[in-house]
Amino acid sequence: MTTALLFDLDGTLVDTDHLHLEAINHIFAEHGLQIDRPTYTARIMGQPNHGVAEAFLPHLSPEEGAAVLAQKEAVYRTLVGPLTPIAGLIDLLDWAEARGLRTCVVTNAPRPNAELVLGGLGLAARFETLVIGEELAEMKPHPLPYLTGLERLGAVAARSVAFEDSSAGMRAALGAGLSLVGMATSLPPDALLQEGAHLAVKDYHDPRLRAFIEERLLGAG
Repeated sequence: MTTALLFDLDGTLVDTDHLHLEAINHIFAEHGLQIDRPTYTARIMGQPNHGVAEAFLPHLSPEEGAAVLAQKEAVYRTLVGPLTPIAGLIDLLDWAEARGLRTCVVTNAPRPNAELVLGGLGLAARFETLVIGEELAEMKPHPLPYLTGLERLGAVAARSVAFEDSSAGMRAALGAGLSLVGMATSLPPDALLQEGAHLAVKDYHDPRLRAFIEERLLGAG
């Protein structure tokens, strides 16, 4: 049975949430709205854009809301500069590759965002597939994006691990039956564990991480 590591993008491979917040406030200012970081973390981070529009721009039609959030994504792409992966990520990918673990990215980000970020990190070729939630029938927090990643990799949930930083993403991963590592880039470790993460880490250097993968997955029957 194949073991896979499935990674969210923003806040999991790279810390870009501050850029998303800047972009959304730039666009929301035209609608008399400003979002603080706690509100962003609790209500926007990891959510599909249509849900963000419904929550914060209920006076707009679905089409109008989608257009506003598309503007936000375009602004975000202009803000992306040099990017640095979360500490220890490259070492973990090297370790996983040496052990034959398959990898993919599973994100609610639009494809242009995801390709820009992965290219900026120099990691586009390190992942076997890129699952874009908005190209599927359901996005996170629905489990379909993670189930799709597993299917593309030929992997089984019982032997695979998801890495997530948002409540919506964690619900999606758990709903797909994956073991879950919470990345404490925005939420504190206690909150990640309360959301259902089996392990919460600050970065990929955490000495517990590889043991978690080996004990929970490679050692599974």
